[in-house]
Amino acid sequence: MAEEPRHPFLHGLSKHRGSPPTVVVIFGASGDLTARKLIPAIYNLAHDGLLPADFYLIGFGRKSIPDAEFQKIAADAIKEFSRREMSPEVWAHLAGRTLYVSGGYDEKAAYDRLSARIASLENEIGQQLQSLFYISTPPTVFASIIKNLGASGLATRHLRQTTQSKVIIEKPFGKDLASARALNQALTTEFEESQVFRIDHYLGKETVQDLLVQRFANSIFEPLWNRNYIDHVQITVAEEVGVGSRAGYYEQSGCLRDMIQNHAMQLLALTAMEPPVSFDPESIRDEKVKLLKAIHPLRLMSDSRPSDVARAQYAAGMVGGKKVPGYIAEKNIAPASATETFAALRFSISNWRWQGVPFYLRSGKRLARRVTEIAVRFKPTPGNIFAESDRFNLAPNTLAFQIQPDEGLSLILNAKVPGLETRTQPVKMNFRYATTFGSNTPEAYERLVLDAMIGDGTLFIRGDETDRSWQLITPILEYWAAQGRTGMDTYAAGSWGPASSAALLATSGHGWREP
Repeated sequence: MAEEPRHPFLHGLSKHRGSPPTVVVIFGASGDLTARKLIPAIYNLAHDGLLPADFYLIGFGRKSIPDAEFQKIAADAIKEFSRREMSPEVWAHLAGRTLYVSGGYDEKAAYDRLSARIASLENEIGQQLQSLFYISTPPTVFASIIKNLGASGLATRHLRQTTQSKVIIEKPFGKDLASARALNQALTTEFEESQVFRIDHYLGKETVQDLLVQRFANSIFEPLWNRNYIDHVQITVAEEVGVGSRAGYYEQSGCLRDMIQNHAMQLLALTAMEPPVSFDPESIRDEKVKLLKAIHPLRLMSDSRPSDVARAQYAAGMVGGKKVPGYIAEKNIAPASATETFAALRFSISNWRWQGVPFYLRSGKRLARRVTEIAVRFKPTPGNIFAESDRFNLAPNTLAFQIQPDEGLSLILNAKVPGLETRTQPVKMNFRYATTFGSNTPEAYERLVLDAMIGDGTLFIRGDETDRSWQLITPILEYWAAQGRTGMDTYAAGSWGPASSAALLATSGHGWREP
């Protein structure tokens, strides 16, 4: 009789990439992110044999929950949100290592109880555990959690050993330059930079990682990746949904903080950075910071030159065939709200590679469709012999990286139409992850949690990177705050944005691409 296959997580045959024995502690364990993303990600890693054999999960929150109840909450989350069918055998093993500690985020005694529980697990297995603290809470309690991790000694457990503690910070990482610097100061008081992982889940998406592969593993692209051949770059982060039930958060955030300062700026840095000397995390992050430092401060208002920014709120319109209200008619939104639901920016990079090439970023809610993409528009061919007749339908060569919802990339070329006379039309060459590799690709959080466990910071944001990003964005926020609703444009829900956004590109002879 054939021997039953052994599951790697159950039999110590983990395929993980070097993580030591680990306990993941989730602060905000009853939150939506934990249920939708974090617990399913951890289960999928267990299912695929990517967790260390000695692995534990501890939820931490204000509500008093017995271990068994937290295990049921976790099981329900896995059944609803995991990309994998739940294996009773794998879940039974993981559930036995899923625990809960209750206490206030500012309650030192609760952290002492957490420390004691981790120590008891170490005594049971007879070896040290790496503690990975995932802070998935409202930002108002970030500082309290960080301070108490330090005061309880949890931040310095096994410091500078392979099992040293680590901390993952969810966004938003500050709301402006001053608050980001204060949070960085709090972190570096209790942790060393090598222990800190500032997360942006966009960096865990396959196409974002593939951007580095396409640029630096294919010799056909790098010679063209400069001002001599590229006309401009457009980065779009578009949402169909409105503010929904997040009015309280969104009124304090707005589009610029919520999407552009983190997600879009990360995409810009990866698209435009210089080739790193190696693929190690610090080399890549060094180049991202250099790129951000090369960006000119944005023009906000000028009599002689157009502004580099545009903002707007969505008005009533049609989305998916249904009428939807405008932003200021949404529940819990003040009629005089000056919070932008759309922002567009034009960046200029002052270095040898990109001098004179504009980078356009836009993001908004209630746009025509949900899509995130990077579109690299190449310059037209000089002295084009096919430009002299209307028989020739030509389009600019464009390389587009689609990050969501259908991950992949496309290249627009011009081709001859079959027939007895020479006619041309644009054609698209497509690559999609789902059709080439199958649709069951890992979620972004799976990659990021695993990388943090093994200490790989490539896809995380360094402190000086957040600082430089906020240096660029904070003057815009301050200017808009001083203006109030003056200069606020509107756009119909279901459209691609306001007229002021189109004008931002028109001054350079460009137009937004509709993904």
